[in-house]
Amino acid sequence: MKNQLYNTRYLFTISMVSALGGLLFGYDWVVIGGAKPFYEQYFHIANSPNLQGWAMSSALLGCLLGAMLSGMLSDKYGRKRLLIFAAFLFTLSAVGTGASNQFTPFLIYRILGGIGIGLASNLSPMYIAEVAPGPVRGRYVSLNQLTIVIGILAAQLVNWQIAQPVPEEFTDAQILASWNGQMGWRWMFWAEVIPAGLFFLLMFFVPESPRWLAKNGSETKVENILRKIGGDAYALTEYRNIHNTLEDETGKVDFKILVQPRLRKVLIIGIVLAAFQQWCGINVIFNYAEEVFKAAGFGVSDILFNIVITGSVNLVFTFVALFSVDKIGRRSLLLMGAGGLASIYVFVGLAYFFHISGWILLILVLLAIATYAMSLAPVVWVVISEIFPNKIRGAAMAVATVSLWLASFLLTYTFPLLNKVLGASGTFWLYGIICAAGLLFIYKNLPETKGKSLEEIEKELVDCFLSETRPPEK
Repeated sequence: MKNQLYNTRYLFTISMVSALGGLLFGYDWVVIGGAKPFYEQYFHIANSPNLQGWAMSSALLGCLLGAMLSGMLSDKYGRKRLLIFAAFLFTLSAVGTGASNQFTPFLIYRILGGIGIGLASNLSPMYIAEVAPGPVRGRYVSLNQLTIVIGILAAQLVNWQIAQPVPEEFTDAQILASWNGQMGWRWMFWAEVIPAGLFFLLMFFVPESPRWLAKNGSETKVENILRKIGGDAYALTEYRNIHNTLEDETGKVDFKILVQPRLRKVLIIGIVLAAFQQWCGINVIFNYAEEVFKAAGFGVSDILFNIVITGSVNLVFTFVALFSVDKIGRRSLLLMGAGGLASIYVFVGLAYFFHISGWILLILVLLAIATYAMSLAPVVWVVISEIFPNKIRGAAMAVATVSLWLASFLLTYTFPLLNKVLGASGTFWLYGIICAAGLLFIYKNLPETKGKSLEEIEKELVDCFLSETRPPEK
């Protein structure tokens, strides 16, 4: 069917509401970086590396828990209910984190926000993939990555605007006594209440995923939603395709099903791609921007401005992905991203090795972010939201998302260690080697999925990989 047959206004509306989970994911993930210099003084942890690390990484525990909960509950209770719950957690976390006067409640609310991230990072792209028709699915799922990037940039701008200028000669005691040290960091978190509350309210007005409804026997609701998306002919064809993939698969989803020979290789692809999206190294630039740019010779004021520049480039090139993922294709963009980052990291490493600082390194970093934003960042979410069969999509995506957050934790935790042992140059060369390995994996294992329905992808991938596991006929 041609694009003009789809109700694009309706598709865009329900996709964007779901994608608000991505915006909150991005905001909640980055806001703590701007608040860091101030809440550390308030809670008296500035001289405690262990507590500093715990404050920065506590949300990751929540992310892992949220990803696991989404796998256990999304196939039972649906995508919509859990996204509403995620919106509630984002709102609660924003209010509670900003209102905390002690370190322990601060951590608890950060973990709750992390659970929201874990739920949203899994369910938002999954929901969009299940409502969007095949020819335009990549574009609509990429909206989730676009809103993540908008959330990241929004947090960077909010932090920049809320924080009052702090002269570099300020002592820790002066920072603590300042407005930033007492109230500024609180408003950075409280600002999240606005989009979180909007997400919570609007999710009540979007329909449940038609594929989840079909699996749970709501035929009339499925047909009504599909008809609203693409008309009578589309609804009839799409419902028949969904029904055909589910008719022989009834009962409770067992995670053991995921390691059956017919599904094992598809699951491995999802796990590796999710981990690779983190291990490619770009998020180091967002999580440790101060250290990255300080090593390049930038001062504090320049670092804050550079962080906003990185967020802006990230946003611009996410738009490039949005309009190219359904034209160029998933596989091609992933190959381009992996190869491009591997090449750029060679030069980033050389710049650090030969102590080349300033604008040259900034340009290289921006090139890396641009490459990532138009390839690995959005396309990995597109692929892992569409390659898994209907019956086990919730559980399989949860496994892939857990892989992503474990990889994110390892990346965040190991960067300071690698930077100390290998130096900045060696660390980025290591990321380059990982990108080269990712390039080979994608080239050998990932077929193109653009323009195909979820049911066509399921038939192609599962049947293809199943045939590879069968012994040759005699």
